[in-house]
Amino acid sequence: MREDRKADELRPISIDTSFNRYAEGCALISFGHTRVLCTASVEEKQPPFLRATEQGWVTAEYGMLPRATHSRGGREAARGKQGGRTVEIQRLIGRSLRAVVDLDMLGPRSISLDCDVLQADGGTRTAAITGCWVALRIAVNKMLTDGTLEQDPVIGQLAAVSCGLVDGQALLDLQYSEDSRAEMDANFIMTPEGGVIEVQATAEDKPLHWDQFMQLKALADKGIGDLAAIQNEAVAKS
Repeated sequence: MREDRKADELRPISIDTSFNRYAEGCALISFGHTRVLCTASVEEKQPPFLRATEQGWVTAEYGMLPRATHSRGGREAARGKQGGRTVEIQRLIGRSLRAVVDLDMLGPRSISLDCDVLQADGGTRTAAITGCWVALRIAVNKMLTDGTLEQDPVIGQLAAVSCGLVDGQALLDLQYSEDSRAEMDANFIMTPEGGVIEVQATAEDKPLHWDQFMQLKALADKGIGDLAAIQNEAVAKS
């Protein structure tokens, strides 16, 4: 049993949208002790594969600072190559956000989301996705206000949360001490209305029954709804 919160409760969540004064959109998001800085940068250019079209693009980059964890990890830039986990996570962030953006309405420009993990205690990818939507929403709001865009290309809201079975109990929003011993852990990227964008789920030791997975899905539904309310409040205050 958890000592600090109920099984269906999120960790304390905070979103600071004023941390970076230069980016078009910013969200310093905290899921408990996990902290990720998400910034949105708007550029009036397209990736090469979209040239000669009027379509825009949304992409993401993800990285962990050297001392985001208990021991120092070397910078991937110093090694000259990104690790497989980094590439997988940033691709996940990018395609998740593109699921709620009309790229034709965005026009011939790009929005890049940079996700820098300042401190990791489980759930860095879910925190990054949740924070990136806030940064993206703020950046697009600015373009609508200054007349760069006439129509809103953000056609939906999304958030992400982890769930897992730990000692046979379904738990919402796993911190590292729980995630590291979970019998199953899953990341849910969803809309507040219940639309599923992507689910990543793995049984760590033995196959688990579908009913157990559905317990996690029920927790995710609640968690996504709670996160969406926090996102909207952060955007409103920005």
